[in-house]
Amino acid sequence: MRAPRILFPAAALVASWAAGCAGAPTVAETVARDRLNRVGAALGSPAEKPTLPVVRADSPPADFVRYAVLNHPAVVAAYYDWRAAVEATAPARALPDPKLTFEADIADTLMTFMPGLMFDFMTPGKRAAMGREAAAAGEVAHRVFVAAVLRTAAEARKAWVELAYVAEVDRLYASTIHAVDEALALANADYATTHGMPGFDKQIRLQNLAAQHHAHHAAAADRLVAARARFKSALGLAPVDTDPPWPQPMLTATPLPTEDELWRRASAANPDLAKMRAMIDMALAGVEVAHNAGTPDFSLGAMVDLKASPLMVRPTATLSLPIWRDKIAATVAAAEARRDAAVARVSAEQLSLATELAQMLFMVREADRMLVSIDSVALPNLERGLAFAEAGAQSGPAGAAMISETRLMQIDLRHERLDLLRQRELAAVDLALFTADVAPLPAVLAAAAP
Repeated sequence: MRAPRILFPAAALVASWAAGCAGAPTVAETVARDRLNRVGAALGSPAEKPTLPVVRADSPPADFVRYAVLNHPAVVAAYYDWRAAVEATAPARALPDPKLTFEADIADTLMTFMPGLMFDFMTPGKRAAMGREAAAAGEVAHRVFVAAVLRTAAEARKAWVELAYVAEVDRLYASTIHAVDEALALANADYATTHGMPGFDKQIRLQNLAAQHHAHHAAAADRLVAARARFKSALGLAPVDTDPPWPQPMLTATPLPTEDELWRRASAANPDLAKMRAMIDMALAGVEVAHNAGTPDFSLGAMVDLKASPLMVRPTATLSLPIWRDKIAATVAAAEARRDAAVARVSAEQLSLATELAQMLFMVREADRMLVSIDSVALPNLERGLAFAEAGAQSGPAGAAMISETRLMQIDLRHERLDLLRQRELAAVDLALFTADVAPLPAVLAAAAP
């Protein structure tokens, strides 16, 4: 009966101590979990989809972007990677699991029977440093999630631009074919009357042009199918899913902030730069963990010989001896090198961002200059030329032919303008991604990206 009298108080002491083994979460961990749970509520669960925005054919691009970031599996995958990183914080700062031990002496009979319990301990400073390193890794995963959200939004916006471009190209080719057929009819009439070989040359040229534009029109129909497939994929919809309402967009030039404002936003919120800054914090926490490598760890335990009379208790204790100073110094040096590399990567990324910003602004400004030239000079001149041709059409068939030629030139110039506008808008989307300002996001996801 003496064994229970000793074991019960010990068991009660161990149980009360074990109840507090979870440890108190840090402020950073609490903030991360709150942010994680709010985003998780918006994204839903694997078994239950989130409530998606209602989109219609006339919905603005921002509505389709919201739909994409709430529905796309790439965002969901990044969210669960982030959750896994946050959940790893608690194990990193916790004490090692206790161990049950057993020892027995056996000769002809069981001489001793000694079960026991062993606890491993690390100093609070070491565990706190490991927890901070894990929390910093969770922040890196959070930044990766934000980048995935922004990339998904940018892809949805680019798919919308492509869909608008192809739809407009299809309409322009239909107009082109009509204008070419009209010019060809006039050329046929010209050849049948008086002009002979010059009229025949024009016939051949227009016939070739008509065949070329019919082929382009057919290709535009195929490109529309591909653009719709891209748009559907950008919304996170599989090929077997029901088609979304296809938007009927018109491409227009998106206004952009000044260069200084773009650089300010990029420096503050660029997703790649933010991720690298979070990696600096993780590297700094790793240096702190490395500096604690020289702190000893110890274990305490006890075994009770249930066969002995009187009862025998055997306490046990171990202490690690971090005596290899070169090993500790190398661990610290490696951690500091990773910190220095992370700092250098941020500086390199800032240089790269400056170059990319200049290149994207050049593309936008070049397109803007050409668009201004077309809208303010080239197209108005063709309008005047068309009015002149229509006024002179009463004088004979030559005037009618000039009308057709001028209309063809107008349509070709509109094709060029549309290509420029497409390139300009794609560069504008890249700039928006560059500054983490792709489109208005759902409020909870925007809150996840401070």
